[in-house]
Amino acid sequence: MADVPPPQPPLRVIVLMPLRDDWTSAAELLYRLDRALASAPCAVHVLLVDDGSQQDFDPAAFPSRFAAIAGVQILRLRRNLGHQRAIAIGLTHIEQSCPCDAVLVMDGDGEDTPEGALQLLQAFNGHFALFAKRSRRTESLVFRLFYQLYKALHLLLTGVRVEVGNFSILPARHLKTLVVMSELWNHYAAAMIRSGLPLAALPIPRGHRISGTSRMNVVALAAHGMSAISVYGDIVGVRLLFASMTGLLIAFLAILAAWLRFFTVQSIPSWAACFAGVLIVILIQFVTLGFTLTLTFLSNRINLSFVPLRDYRMFVEDCRDIFPA
Repeated sequence: MADVPPPQPPLRVIVLMPLRDDWTSAAELLYRLDRALASAPCAVHVLLVDDGSQQDFDPAAFPSRFAAIAGVQILRLRRNLGHQRAIAIGLTHIEQSCPCDAVLVMDGDGEDTPEGALQLLQAFNGHFALFAKRSRRTESLVFRLFYQLYKALHLLLTGVRVEVGNFSILPARHLKTLVVMSELWNHYAAAMIRSGLPLAALPIPRGHRISGTSRMNVVALAAHGMSAISVYGDIVGVRLLFASMTGLLIAFLAILAAWLRFFTVQSIPSWAACFAGVLIVILIQFVTLGFTLTLTFLSNRINLSFVPLRDYRMFVEDCRDIFPA
């Protein structure tokens, strides 16, 4: 593959920021982001993806002047789709309508910090996507415990470690691959990993919310985690199939060993035979589940599924400039 020369300054950057009713946090974050990027050699535009907000946008809440940010747009969606799908629609809109060199994806609540955005910009060289790897988290102990359990389950089912989230910067040319991936509709970071596009991670501390409370509770984390795992559905099915077949073989060997015990003087406890029988029934069900799951995901490859590039427009209501007005 031929080397692609890095984009020359000033770098044209679009900041993609999905939000829902978090206008106060987003306004303050844009103010801080503008100050942080004032010395960076780049031309910055911001795309706010309004993911079905119930509160009306108040122009007075946003700064009237910026030093580094050249423009701010709001892309309004017809309904609430969730964080990951709002990112998918935003990336597709940028690929179709907003020429740029790089896209910086960050949350609008302040947990993705302007200082971290500057770090990503300074380390970006135009060759690969760069994701923030959390070097410090700020959530509660219970949340972090469940998050560690989710990471262990993700590694067990997919063979892939969970190290990054949405906070990232990627070359604009990567979008032409992402926007035709159905996986992007479920989970942005997982889709990036499955795409095979070059990426790296940079340790960046997580910030604190500017205002309000996070909607990411344990239930939301579970749903978010399952969306990420679903991107690897075919791999999960095969791993479950192999694991259950291995367990089934071990159970049969255990039954055989128990059967051979009948030819010895010692008797076999009745509970041992019952336990082995129940184990075999459970493992057969796991084999069936793994086989069915694998075939389902593999067959979906030939079916027409949701493709962001083709289908995203049905969810877009409008796109308008808020700065300059």
